[in-house]
Amino acid sequence: MRTEQYIEELLYRYNCVVIPEFGAFLTQKKSAELDEATNTFTPPTKIVSFNQQVNSNDGLLITYIATAEKSTFEVVLQALTKEVEHWKRMLKLGQRIKFGSVGELFLNEDQKIQFLPANQVNYLTTSFGLSAVVASPISREVLKEEVVTLEEEVPFIITPEKRKTKTFRPYLKYAAIALLAISTGLTGLRYYNTTVAIQEIAQQDAQEQISRTIQEATFFDTTPLELPSLSLDIIAKPATQEHYVIAGAFRVQKNANRKIEELKKQGYNALYVGVNKYGLHQVAYASFSDANEGLKFLQKIKSGVSSDAWLLSVK
Repeated sequence: MRTEQYIEELLYRYNCVVIPEFGAFLTQKKSAELDEATNTFTPPTKIVSFNQQVNSNDGLLITYIATAEKSTFEVVLQALTKEVEHWKRMLKLGQRIKFGSVGELFLNEDQKIQFLPANQVNYLTTSFGLSAVVASPISREVLKEEVVTLEEEVPFIITPEKRKTKTFRPYLKYAAIALLAISTGLTGLRYYNTTVAIQEIAQQDAQEQISRTIQEATFFDTTPLELPSLSLDIIAKPATQEHYVIAGAFRVQKNANRKIEELKKQGYNALYVGVNKYGLHQVAYASFSDANEGLKFLQKIKSGVSSDAWLLSVK
């Protein structure tokens, strides 16, 4: 009679399998766990134990064997009783009884039955097919150090956008004339005459452009028009850019104002930057017109005050 095999099959479906007048195999569900020492993830399982005190016949094992072997309850009970007596004699002789992949039974010094589980089979059906997985640890701290190193080594270069206009080439022509006059060492009077000549050329070119535009737009009336003289004042405005070391962004402006007051008490030249595209009110520790000064201040804030600070450049 294959009693060990029948016990294994019943352990998949029941938490207690009693062997009459001998003891019972008990199972208890154990949740999934992670062994941090070995980085091993173990799925949910059933822990098998043996209790010698639970030995009353509940009919489960005998009925299952009788159905499997197409026998009667009484015949199976007699056969199992003889097998139990054989197991007890083996234990008294110091031998071990092996129950398939469940485990082994033996007597200790106090003549008590001890159970050594094999831990080879997971009897929890919901975890069928799952095995232990060894995962590699993630080195987040090393990655963070590499990012900080890159921020320190890579230069932060801001290139202002160059605007292309139709009058770019005439400006070069006028600038070339002025540069030629200065480099040749002309006297103050000649330099003045050259400046006047530049203005006259600019007025003449502007007059020609306006006349040409009017002539192109006139379809029927070709009578020439007398236009007043036009003077152009050319002012080149340097491109400026502000750099803000952002301390935070707030949904409510009151909170942004409160943050500004707090930073000012701490000695910062805090200021309100404005609302970004997400509708958040931005607050800065300080502002800088020089990008390098802004980067130096940002590194100081990130290393000693807040790692969440960042640099905003606005034209």
